[in-house]
Amino acid sequence: MADERFDVLVVGAGPGGSIAALVLARGGARVALVDKSAFPRDKACGDLVGPRGVQLLDDLKVDVPAAARVGDMIVIGPTGRRVHLPCAPGLTYPGHAIAVPRASLDATLRDAAVEAGAVPFVGQAVDPLRATSGIDGFALADGRTLHADVIIGADGATSRVADAAGLVDHHRVMWGFAIRSYVDEVVDLPVIAFWEPQRWRALPGYGWLFPGREGLANVGLGVGTLSHRAEGSTAVRLLPQFLEHLARLGLIGADASKANRLGGWLKMGMVGTTAAAGRVLLVGDAAGLVNPLQGEGIAQAMTSGRAAAEAILGQPSQAASRYRAWLASEHLPYQGIAAALQALLLPHPAAVAGVGRLLTLPYLSGALAPGWAIFWNELLDGAPRSRGQLTAAAATRLGRAALHRTRTWKALSA
Repeated sequence: MADERFDVLVVGAGPGGSIAALVLARGGARVALVDKSAFPRDKACGDLVGPRGVQLLDDLKVDVPAAARVGDMIVIGPTGRRVHLPCAPGLTYPGHAIAVPRASLDATLRDAAVEAGAVPFVGQAVDPLRATSGIDGFALADGRTLHADVIIGADGATSRVADAAGLVDHHRVMWGFAIRSYVDEVVDLPVIAFWEPQRWRALPGYGWLFPGREGLANVGLGVGTLSHRAEGSTAVRLLPQFLEHLARLGLIGADASKANRLGGWLKMGMVGTTAAAGRVLLVGDAAGLVNPLQGEGIAQAMTSGRAAAEAILGQPSQAASRYRAWLASEHLPYQGIAAALQALLLPHPAAVAGVGRLLTLPYLSGALAPGWAIFWNELLDGAPRSRGQLTAAAATRLGRAALHRTRTWKALSA
């Protein structure tokens, strides 16, 4: 069996891993890019890439042919009230997202990394190879062994790399679970729905209906479970009832056919995970970079993949500390607030219901919408001065003042 050595071994060829491999290969590193599946392959996802992710693709000159431009968003409260959230351009990102099936997006990014020089492998990384300086690589399920000076774990929320490196405290992780399907509907604007399966007993998360292509829309439920992963079955159990709710709202037809249900775990808010230590760096879901308040993870996966790659290329011996410093600067100011807020709210369904109703009150929601869109989508850094920017900045200051003494915030800041 093959026994090969590389500068960097990237485990996981999703958006974060492929972008890391692409940047490393373009920078002259010898890179192995490993994924357990042959491409194209599907993933449970809403299929939306936020503005920061769109900007990164443009920066790296990666074209995603199957992508459709998506602008503003509709939020529907528990009582059916609707709020229009604008998608405004920033100084460092465009005023739109893109919708693209994960099978297409991930294959495009992996192909770009391979074209840049990354060496692809199909196989599951099962056993870490250890040396005196730490993990030296991984053995694949078929017996091949891949060694590297640095390991990037881009293998999702249940990361084997993170576990092997001892970087996860499973009792503290803020887990979520999402399930999605496709329905025969044409959807113009993305919809997020705060939903109460029972009056004043809100779903601990939200439902969505997002634009797709070829007459299909992406629909699903995401729930936060904190550390109680058994609660993930809630999303699976309630999906049919949520589809009926969307039909009553007139968003899909009562007879819309449903297909291709797929679920997956999310790791949110950077809680319970050390993102880098020694020769191992984690990106995307493996690092817990999913937005706790609205579930976005693709843009964060790609930007963290680039940051990890640049840290390695800049100074390999200091890559872990440089990458952690970047995460603290770029994501901790928001993730600390979002994770602490989620930890406080999710155990109390009535409180979640109250927040959903409050945010969609007619006059309040109209005034808050521009700032809500900036804050909720983690777009404050780079937002031009405007009423929305000022509202988002005020929400950030208020959140920091109110939540910085919580156990969740302290754990993230330690």
